[in-house]
Parts: sequence; structure tokens; C-alpha cells
Amino acid sequence: MIENRIYNFSAGPSMLPEEVLLRAQKELLNYEGSGMSVMEMSHRSKVYDNIICGCREQLRSVMNIPDNYKILFLQGGATGMFAAIPLNLGVTGSADYIISGNFSGNAYKEAKKYLKDAREAGSTKADNFSRIPKQEELTLNPDADYVHICENNTIFGTKWHTLPETGNVPLVADLSSCILSEPVDVSKYGMIYAGAQKNMAPAGFAVVIIREDLLGHVSPLCPTIWDFTTQEKKDSMINTPPTYPIYICKLVLDWIESIGGLEEMKRRNSEKAALLYNYLDTTDFYKCAAAKEDRSMMNVTFRTGNDELDAKFVKESVARGFTNLKGHRLVGGMRASIYNAMPKEGVEALVGFMKEFEQANRK
Repeated sequence: MIENRIYNFSAGPSMLPEEVLLRAQKELLNYEGSGMSVMEMSHRSKVYDNIICGCREQLRSVMNIPDNYKILFLQGGATGMFAAIPLNLGVTGSADYIISGNFSGNAYKEAKKYLKDAREAGSTKADNFSRIPKQEELTLNPDADYVHICENNTIFGTKWHTLPETGNVPLVADLSSCILSEPVDVSKYGMIYAGAQKNMAPAGFAVVIIREDLLGHVSPLCPTIWDFTTQEKKDSMINTPPTYPIYICKLVLDWIESIGGLEEMKRRNSEKAALLYNYLDTTDFYKCAAAKEDRSMMNVTFRTGNDELDAKFVKESVARGFTNLKGHRLVGGMRASIYNAMPKEGVEALVGFMKEFEQANRK
């Protein structure tokens, strides 16, 4: 690990792989002999065209995205897509939203502005979103334009390990906090979208992976910048795209390929998560917030049950070289976001600190 760098457990923006940061540093002033930084070059230049096209095709390769899906790099992050989705996919004005956390709830609230029939098709709010809804708890409309989920719930630390059965209705999924963490069968989705700032790149853009038959139905109310059909025709360059984050995304994809692809990425992530969850399951000092069968591999939420002790934990963790372990205000306690770039050594160090804190504070 680079000297003086800390273990950053932030839910986003998150850590980037050190290999990526070092390569970006090396190329910062003069990218591939161009005599300028990627931050300075025209998005219409041949050099940058190679970057954005290369990133798009590399993402297709790494995620094994079928040919009948289009890849867009758009501004506004995942939150911008909360509005763009109903404006692009709400053909009849009907959609089902399954509420499993804060961001799926926000997406639902946004959709209600644009659709005449945005429905809450299931929710675990009564359980403080500590679990994922079961199939039998869902009330789905077979004539809906789409069903929306947030696949990994950053705040509450839960994950859809089995996708809901939606029949012929396209599934639209927010993968912001789990994209590129493991292989996914893209063909099971009508559309995948994700903010870049967890596992892909710095904050600044959202990736959209959409089945081509879902294009061409945009509402006349949709801003051109979020018109999926127009953006696809213009190669995501209606205006100046977020050039530097897309460049970093390409470097991240290079890194994922260099370690062995998403299968190896999943192995590493599973190993890290197991280290933390296995310890949590052996102690009664900490309580894991998420139902065991629905635990996230990316965001681990836990608490001591005592607010003052939780605050002490967070304060002392900073002195030990950790940061951003404080839980979200909706949940409290602590949260360790262990995205792709978090090394195993960081999780081992965290577990070591947790054990020491337990020994020093157990009554």
C-alpha cells in the first residue's frame, strides 16, 4: 500500500485501485504522447474517441453484455436516471417499484411525477429495510411498462441475491453499489444503470445498459440530455461528456481484466465479506443490521446497540487509520463499504480493531 494512505470505507465516492491511481498519475500531463492531459483534450478528438469507444467495448467484454444491449455514458448520476427512466420507458404510464431501501424509494417518488400509475409493488419499510422482499410479498402488474429495483442497498446493507420474477415485464435495476463486483447475466434485465462512484470511477457519470427494443419510446417532456435514444445515436456525446471519469473507468476495467475478470473479482469480494461477517456472527457485542440471507457483499452494516459506544468506535477508528465507518443517519451504528478496490488487508485490519475495541469495552 502507498505510504500514508488510509483504509477508506466510504460508501461513495469510494476507494480506487492503487494501480489505477498510479497509472493516471503517470499519464496525467501527457496521455500517450498527445502532449496534454485527458482533462484538457477535446471530446471530439481522435485520441479521446479511442478512450470512450474503448471503454464502452471493454465494459461489454468484462460484463459479457449481449449485442442487443446498448451502453450509454450519461450525466446526472443514478439520481438523474430516476427521472430519465420513466421518461424513456413509461410507454403506457404504468410501472411497478419494489421498495427495499432509500434509493429505490427515491426512484419511486421521482417516477410518480411523470407516470400516471407508478405503483409500490412491495416494501420492507416496516422492517426498517433490514431484508429484501420475498416474491410472494410482491403485487406485480403484468401490463406494467417495467419493474424497478435497487439491487444493492448501500445504506441498509442488503442485496437481491435472487432477482424478482417479472414475467414479460422488463426488469430495470439500479446496480450503483454492486456493478462490476461479480458476474451478472445481463439478459435477465431490460435495463441496468449505475452511478460510477462506487466501483467504476470517480463521481461524475452514470452508465446505462439498455436492451435495444426499449429505445425509441421517449416522452416529449424528456430533456434531450437524458433521451436514451438520441444519446445512443450520438454515442453519448450530445454535449461534452464527463471525459476524465470515463477515462478512469477504462483504467479500472483494465485493472479488472488484469486480475482475471469478474469471476476473480467475486472471489476476492466474497473472501473480504466473509472475513467481516464471520466475525460478526461469532460475537454478541456487535449486531449485524441486515438479515443473514440478504446481506450485501459490498456494504456491511453493524452496531453495538449503544449510541455512545458507536460514536466512540467511529472516533477511535480514525486514529487507527480508518475513515468513513460511521453509519448512515437512517440506520445509525457503523457501515463498512468494502468495494472492489478495498484490499483484503484493509478488512483484516478492521476486524483486528473491532476485536480490540470489543475487549476494551465489553462490560
